[in-house]
Amino acid sequence: MYPVDLHMHTVASTHAYSNLHDYIAAAKHKGIKLFAITDHGPDMADAPHHWHFINMRIWPRVVDGVGILRGIEANIKNTAGEIDCTGPMLDSLDLIIAGFHEPVFPPQDRATHTEAMIATMASGNVHIISHPGNPKFPVDIPAIAEAAARYDVALEINNSSFIHSRKGSGPNCRAIAEAVRDAGGRVALGSDSHTAFTLGEFDEALKVLRDVEFPEDRILNVSPRRLLDFLESRGMPAIPELNEF
Repeated sequence: MYPVDLHMHTVASTHAYSNLHDYIAAAKHKGIKLFAITDHGPDMADAPHHWHFINMRIWPRVVDGVGILRGIEANIKNTAGEIDCTGPMLDSLDLIIAGFHEPVFPPQDRATHTEAMIATMASGNVHIISHPGNPKFPVDIPAIAEAAARYDVALEINNSSFIHSRKGSGPNCRAIAEAVRDAGGRVALGSDSHTAFTLGEFDEALKVLRDVEFPEDRILNVSPRRLLDFLESRGMPAIPELNEF
């Protein structure tokens, strides 16, 4: 089990069922050293207001030895690569994930999805693309893998996509892992937990990475320091409270 989870939702996204305290307790129990809360961006119908993200600055950085990152799963809005995380929100957060969600970006065609995803990566505002293997949003997989490597954006292998959500993602996720491997890019693992019970669960995603012999030195979740170094390399400020992680 890797000790970093980069994608989960709290009751602030009202279709999820755990709070920050629940995740801290689960992390402590499971040996998760660092996690990022990534509630949905405000353009989703049940998402928190943008003040929710700005006010994350009041969160402690470490509780009971567990590091907490302030994040968002923003929505890709259009082919210009705009997301619903701007201005003071960007300045308040440590980790920006972005992906397609049907209420904000209705499924269109492969070329349009590819254009929008690459423009989002090129914007420089996003660190991880969430569930790019979603079969409702087909993309040119070699093209997005090459762009991800070029812009140093990790593509997510989303564990929930194999179990609860986005049925039929498996073949796409495998193809993405192979393409990122060959392009020299990075992957991120996300449990996409909507309850704390599944925090840190990557079993299905890891099967894919093992099957394609994905290099472990390009998996962001291997250690807290690897993830923090990646964020700093992308221009995010160092977090002094996490220096020992």
